[in-house]
Amino acid sequence: MKRTEARNIGEIINDVLKKENLDVALDEHRASALWPQIVGDGINRYTIRRYVKDGVMTVHMSSASLANELMYNRESIIQRINEALGREIIREIVFK
Repeated sequence: MKRTEARNIGEIINDVLKKENLDVALDEHRASALWPQIVGDGINRYTIRRYVKDGVMTVHMSSASLANELMYNRESIIQRINEALGREIIREIVFK
C-alpha cells in the first residue's frame, strides 16, 4: 500500500462527498436550512415547509399575499442564499 501525505479529516470527507456527488445534495439541504436566516423571523413565521430539489427551492406559505410579494423579491433571495453557500445551488424559487 502506498503511503500518502497526512490529510485533514475534513478534506477527506469533502473529497468523498464530491466523488459520490453528495456535495450538491448536502448544499441543497443547507440552502433549505438557511431560509429563516435569509428572510427573517417575520416571513419565516408564515412558512409551512420548504425543500430543494435539482436547484429549485419550493416554499409553501400560509399567506398567499406574502407569497405573491416574495415572488417579486425572489432573485434577491436566490442571490443571498447562494452567497451564503459560497456557490450557485439555487436557480429558482417557487412559492405555493
